[in-house]
Amino acid sequence: MEQQDGKQQQIVAVRKNGDGDIVEMQLSSGQVVGYKEAQQMAKNDEIANVNVFKGRDGDEHLRSDPDGRTDNNLDQLPTF
Repeated sequence: MEQQDGKQQQIVAVRKNGDGDIVEMQLSSGQVVGYKEAQQMAKNDEIANVNVFKGRDGDEHLRSDPDGRTDNNLDQLPTF
């Protein structure tokens, strides 16, 4: 995926399924990516302020970097 002028993109909005799970993300470039693609982009350091971790369920999950704020958590972002 293309980075904007060599800078990392930001996740600016999310799309959730009927269960409230995030399934897609909109990036600062306007590009929409699926959850798994966003995870890979985060691993490649293409998306800022997020990381991938292995949960208690053994699966990998995407989350905002901890910064003491809740307003920028992925679940709190606007939906599209």
